[in-house]
Amino acid sequence: MGLDNTNVLLGALKRNPHLQEYLDSFVKKTGTKPEFHVQISRDMETLEFPNIIYPVGDPIFIHIYQKPGQLKEYLAIEPALSKQDKKIYDQIFERMIVMTPEMREPANSEELKTMLNQLMDQITVVGEKKETLLSRIVKQKDHNRIYLGPLQNEILRFHIIKNLTGLGMLEPFIRDTWIEDISCVGLSNIYIIHKIFKQLKTNVVVKDEMELDNFCLKMSERMGRPVSDSAPISDGALPDGSRVNVVYSREISKRGSSFTIRKFAAEPLSVTQILKFKAFSAEIAAYLWLCLENGMSLFVCGETASGKTTTLNALTGFIPSDRKIFSVEDTPEVLVPQLSWQQALTRAGGKGEGEADSEVSMFDLLKAALRSRPNYIIAGEIRGAEGFVAFQSMQTGLPVIATFHAGSVRSMIQRLTGDPINIPLISIGNLNVVLIQQAVRREGHTIRRVLNLAEIEGYSPEAKGVLSRSMFEWEPISDTFVFKGNNNSLILEQKVARSLGYENTREIYKELDIRTKILEEMVKRNIFDYHICYDIFAKYHEFGLDSLPFPVEGV
Repeated sequence: MGLDNTNVLLGALKRNPHLQEYLDSFVKKTGTKPEFHVQISRDMETLEFPNIIYPVGDPIFIHIYQKPGQLKEYLAIEPALSKQDKKIYDQIFERMIVMTPEMREPANSEELKTMLNQLMDQITVVGEKKETLLSRIVKQKDHNRIYLGPLQNEILRFHIIKNLTGLGMLEPFIRDTWIEDISCVGLSNIYIIHKIFKQLKTNVVVKDEMELDNFCLKMSERMGRPVSDSAPISDGALPDGSRVNVVYSREISKRGSSFTIRKFAAEPLSVTQILKFKAFSAEIAAYLWLCLENGMSLFVCGETASGKTTTLNALTGFIPSDRKIFSVEDTPEVLVPQLSWQQALTRAGGKGEGEADSEVSMFDLLKAALRSRPNYIIAGEIRGAEGFVAFQSMQTGLPVIATFHAGSVRSMIQRLTGDPINIPLISIGNLNVVLIQQAVRREGHTIRRVLNLAEIEGYSPEAKGVLSRSMFEWEPISDTFVFKGNNNSLILEQKVARSLGYENTREIYKELDIRTKILEEMVKRNIFDYHICYDIFAKYHEFGLDSLPFPVEGV
């Protein structure tokens, strides 16, 4: 353990006695001592038997542990309420209910947190002496206030605020930025998908069916799409943008109510981060850079959990900074760096008094997008009739970038031309580039790779179908990408090069090579911040090589 980690651990143990208690118990039980890390990294996925603890914000810590012969576990370490503290918690909670109607409605969760702390200050008195930990009620002025010890006060405040402003039992997972998905099916342990350690069973267990039903109901209400016996399925987003699916009650879910949360990343992965993970090559990224900078339409395709939205968000950094973006989604997952960005979300139809009385669909939003005269339209996901409007937009010369569920170019065309999207075959040619991405198993790990990047050439009457041309393909044995379309790209030569005014359209491949080297240099220099990458791309678009903050070998 490094000196920094040791110093941080000593401070954490001093502030959080429950962490010391956990470590003492664990060492006594297993005979092993976990390593403490201030930060974890993706290099840790190669650990044979991980036994590490990392902080996610006081007073919560995470322990990743694997015993030989058993699966990895995700153990959340947080202060527990004693039986006496639970009684005090209930007293405080009851008093808060009485006092809440007199208070104004908070504007956001941070303001609610401040108000709850103020209520705690009015309800409790914090003392220093050990005998005050017995929670006796003392009189001060005109109020009966609950007397607490300092540590007891911190623990109770943590639980009050966690349960009333956050997602209660899910607080460790919400805080942990390394978690992608959280899922619960009935009365069982909660499972998560970790960005480093993949799917893990956690020590957070749902034991009461009524508690689970109430939790799902409250979460759906926070999304603005409450579940009920008559409408037991709800899809939506939490205030932080995390995507949620709730299935309510045993009537349609035999194991009981369930939920899945796909966590929202506050900052998208950058293109260079994705290059570091080898999801695609610098040459593929350079190709897409040229395409998106010059108004080509792109579909990022793949199956569930293949990383489509992650890739789409990263690629938006290639769009010039002076362009106007209009995004349309069911739930807010798209993030773009451009300042001129209009973000539109669908709305479910009203179901009761006081609710919105009309539905706003993706179809409606795409029609509105056309009237707002954007430079690019980004559709979070195309699934239905909105696809027709998207292809009409492409036909007018307005580029569309979207995600789409399909595992190949052929299956994409089949879905687009079938119900409920029904795009005429002849219109498919308005789409320029298709990226096929997939989650694959390799050496015991799940990795994401671009399997194929293809150009859509258009409809062929002779072939009675849509022709496509493969540009890049993934070679699974060597885990490399082959540029099959080198010096043979219809999009680069006939569209991008001509729009840039090249007399010799083959010169575009020299520009492709330059951009490939720029991206490789950025990875070498560990330039991974999303906004720094965007700034480099934006300045290169305006000022060329002279704007780069580093030299590029061979350019």
